[in-house]
Amino acid sequence: MPKGRNWIDVTTMGDLVDRRAEAHPDRDAVIFPDARVTYRELADRSDDVARGLLALGVESGDRVGYFLPDGVDCAAILLGAAKVGAIAVPVNARLKPREVLHVVTHSGMKVLFSATTSAGTNLIGVIQEALAGLASGTPGDLALADAPELRAVVALDDTATPGTLGRAGFARQAAGVDPADVDRAQAAVRVRDTAVIVYTSGTTATPKGAMLSHEAFCRLAEGCMRHLWGLGEGEKMWMPLPMFHIGGIGFLFGCLYLSAALVHSGHFDPGVALAQLRDEECVFAFPGFETIWLPILNHPDRTDADLSTLRAVWCIGVEERLRQIQDATPHAVLLSGFGMTESCANLTSAHPTDTLDQRIKTGGLPLPGMECEVHDPETGELLPPGSTGELWFRGPSAFDGYFRDPEANEQSFDRRGFFKSGDIMRMDPDGRLTFVSRVKDMIKVGGENVAAAELEGYLLTHPAVHSVQVVAAPDAKYVEVPAAFIQLKPEASATEQEIIDFCRGQIASFRVPRYVRFVTEWPMSATKIKKITLREMIAQELADAGITEAPRISS
Repeated sequence: MPKGRNWIDVTTMGDLVDRRAEAHPDRDAVIFPDARVTYRELADRSDDVARGLLALGVESGDRVGYFLPDGVDCAAILLGAAKVGAIAVPVNARLKPREVLHVVTHSGMKVLFSATTSAGTNLIGVIQEALAGLASGTPGDLALADAPELRAVVALDDTATPGTLGRAGFARQAAGVDPADVDRAQAAVRVRDTAVIVYTSGTTATPKGAMLSHEAFCRLAEGCMRHLWGLGEGEKMWMPLPMFHIGGIGFLFGCLYLSAALVHSGHFDPGVALAQLRDEECVFAFPGFETIWLPILNHPDRTDADLSTLRAVWCIGVEERLRQIQDATPHAVLLSGFGMTESCANLTSAHPTDTLDQRIKTGGLPLPGMECEVHDPETGELLPPGSTGELWFRGPSAFDGYFRDPEANEQSFDRRGFFKSGDIMRMDPDGRLTFVSRVKDMIKVGGENVAAAELEGYLLTHPAVHSVQVVAAPDAKYVEVPAAFIQLKPEASATEQEIIDFCRGQIASFRVPRYVRFVTEWPMSATKIKKITLREMIAQELADAGITEAPRISS
């Protein structure tokens, strides 16, 4: 019998929380700065949600959304929907009314949960603005022209706003449902059923709903969190990613799968996060991005003892900063990798036994069972290991396609079921993958390919540059040329010409940015800078100014 093999143990999310509640009723399951629940409490709260959904007429396959601040309610709704075979649809809490309406109508959700405020934002107010006629609708029996499939908005507040059910009203409806009805619905759920639809962040196009099965989340937990990271039963993992993000959802389910506890930062505050890591004695931290982890490392109150229980930290970023992060926590192995919504969070990850260079210069190996290939992005030709091309993948933790989008599915999958990711990756001879850029981040300057990531990497070496994003600007002569958006370091200064001169003679002339714009903040999705917005900004600026051709650059 082979040693170290990760045996497949797949279940549904509803069964999973109940199994853990039977085995470890008093063990912490989810911990937020202002609340914590045991496995038994979480299972009970998800039962309450399940009964309430049945009372509202929710059936298997119906979509149940939430537009909420991070908290235990998110976990209870995810699991409660799973118990009755419904599909949870998390809604990005940063969306504006028009964007919320798109997710509500495109997903065809039947029930939407929300709350009055989140970090100063009136989420119920956003919903009221998005859904015309809500205020005059019948709570629990809506008939809205703009959202014809929506039947109820549940406001998880002490009092209901017009057109919504309040927390107490929802609880009263739930109390009228026999628990045996939940048991019958739960017994009919299949592991390959869709558990969650996560709408992509929309950094390059209109958000699409990625369908993720119960099995996909189990495979993420087994293949990545247990097999590669070594997270064990009863241990604690810290994470700040929102509960509408695939990371927040995937690692919540993953911790439940491993009988571990998820320690979540809630609304991110570096001081609160530092206290959580210390007081909860977390063994694994998943900040995800250097911009989240560095404020914790650099917090003025931090001592070496605060992070002493950590075995590993998972973070992506610029190589120089990753080395600094590893130096700052020498006892905790720094890991990096690559993932996306469509791969149910991580597709690849470094292993703690990898060398430092393998852990920070590459994205590691694919998860067990995941097959990855690189293809020529123009011809589709399969390329051998050691090549750079568009990443295609398939496997047990991959998504099952985009909801209600047959055209996107037709374009996105080959006949074998491989998903064409749109990411340019370098695959080394051992199969390790390293992100290079997006296919759409390959700027074609008069026939020459310019990888935005490569130019960004060079610009980051300028002493005044804190962060940079390179996008394509339209050009009458070259079709498109590079435009650099730059955020300067505090107290630093630079001009457009200084940045261009920094590049001239050091990189090929066709790679030199023709336009440089300075910003103090970035247009953001959940966790990513929206390059589509930056492209639109520079295109509109040039159009308004009547500029059709960029200045010539010589070396």
